[in-house]
Amino acid sequence: MHQTIQSNTLALAPQNANHDFVARKMSSLELRDLINASRKSAGEPQVRNDQFLSRVEDELGDELEGVQKYYTPVYGNQVATYDLTLDQCMLVGMRESKSVRRSVLDKLKSLESPRVITTLPDFSNPAAAARAWAEQYEQRQIAQQALEVAAPKVEFVDKYVESTGLKGFRQTAKLLKANEARFREFLLDKKIMYRMGGEWQAYQNHIDAGRFAVKTGTSESGHAFNQAKFTPKGVTWVAGLWAQYNLEAQ
Repeated sequence: MHQTIQSNTLALAPQNANHDFVARKMSSLELRDLINASRKSAGEPQVRNDQFLSRVEDELGDELEGVQKYYTPVYGNQVATYDLTLDQCMLVGMRESKSVRRSVLDKLKSLESPRVITTLPDFSNPAAAARAWAEQYEQRQIAQQALEVAAPKVEFVDKYVESTGLKGFRQTAKLLKANEARFREFLLDKKIMYRMGGEWQAYQNHIDAGRFAVKTGTSESGHAFNQAKFTPKGVTWVAGLWAQYNLEAQ
């Protein structure tokens, strides 16, 4: 029997918080049902499982190596499915139209982190009150450090990009320690990049501003492609924008 794997990884939270555990994986069938529900609400046609699996395989490609495809009974039929991480589910969800995508990503984000239920400290207890004050002070210190990172030209990025040349999407996400699915959503929302013909392209105004360079090439199958890569200037610029975006989301 194929089992869905769950992770007990918890987000950091104050000491006076209680955690609810959440699953960190979802089957492609569950994801399809979630997307179809959003499609129905948006007045869009629903997707059959074979169509959906093709989209999953096209989007994730090499990431599915080592991921077992298995079959599960649905209304008496054996239906193919994959177990996907929530990051992978978000990447697949990014292929949908804007109205469907927002609904799907909101639902996935609600599953991504444990709920944190904060209980007020006992302020009649001097020790508890002192601990609560210390935690608040620490949180302010963390927020101040984050504000320093939000400057358009941050030192840690400058150090990496001053002489390293062009960087692809995944290299840039790794450099910024960014979740790939959230970083893609950010690039879409800020109209920095868009998807066309299965490839991610930069908006022309950002190319003109020197934040991207477009490389052309031909695949082994003879397919011509254009690939937008961040320039050192673009990495520095997007690092500041990304840090500010995360601060606003807090």
